[in-house]
Amino acid sequence: MISVIIPLYNGEKTIVNALNSIKAQTIATENFEIIIINDGSSDESIKVVENYRRVNPEMEILLLHQLNGGVSKARNTGLRQAKGDYIALLDADDEWLPEKIEKQLRCLQDEHLKIDFIATRRNGNEILFPYQVIDHFAEITFKKLLIRNEAQPSTVLFKRKVLENTGFFNDDQRYAEDVNYWMKISRNNKMYILDENLVTAGGGKRTFGVSGLSANLKEMKNGYKRNLKEMYALKYLSLPQYIFYNLFYKAKYLLLLFRQFYYIISIKKN
Repeated sequence: MISVIIPLYNGEKTIVNALNSIKAQTIATENFEIIIINDGSSDESIKVVENYRRVNPEMEILLLHQLNGGVSKARNTGLRQAKGDYIALLDADDEWLPEKIEKQLRCLQDEHLKIDFIATRRNGNEILFPYQVIDHFAEITFKKLLIRNEAQPSTVLFKRKVLENTGFFNDDQRYAEDVNYWMKISRNNKMYILDENLVTAGGGKRTFGVSGLSANLKEMKNGYKRNLKEMYALKYLSLPQYIFYNLFYKAKYLLLLFRQFYYIISIKKN
């Protein structure tokens, strides 16, 4: 069974498309348990999900409720309920292409590959430095994650052993929470990106620095700073590495500010 964890916050306009993308997978619907965590929505999200559940009784959909606590706390609520041998993450405004889970399962079940965690490309994006594609896969490592995160949450599928040997997201972290979790996972598991575009995220539009949580570059910078402090406290980083990456993130933040400004100006001109 595959447990699909979906945090839901005011997603009335997108959640049906996300659920339909699970229904459209090339493996049977009965292989999924779908855990939706309503994170204190104030729109019609709950009614939309309840109606979808009535219309699609063949789909195992569990709807949980909590006061608004952010995406990490919502995912953790779902992860604690998950019973599947494999766990997939899906945001309420993202969609899977039909063959996503089948192709990823094939990778995780291949005894020769020995993969524990598999992501994919999304929105037609290429896999960028420091990742290198070899035989259709790009390996994710702790050091690479310090430079760049190429594993968007909705692209991810992993074995249950990952949850057992790593634990959960930081409950109170709302920014850069995914790369924080991936870095912890990387300590005990083999992680890869499949070089195939199998997810449409945020309707296919540019997100980082423009829309969604990642549009708040200042908070994203603070999230990465928090990650560094935690990795250093866990002794995953030496003091020289900690100082180097602090400087690196400051420079990266300034570059992203410039890119965001340039992108917004170019949109206004057009």
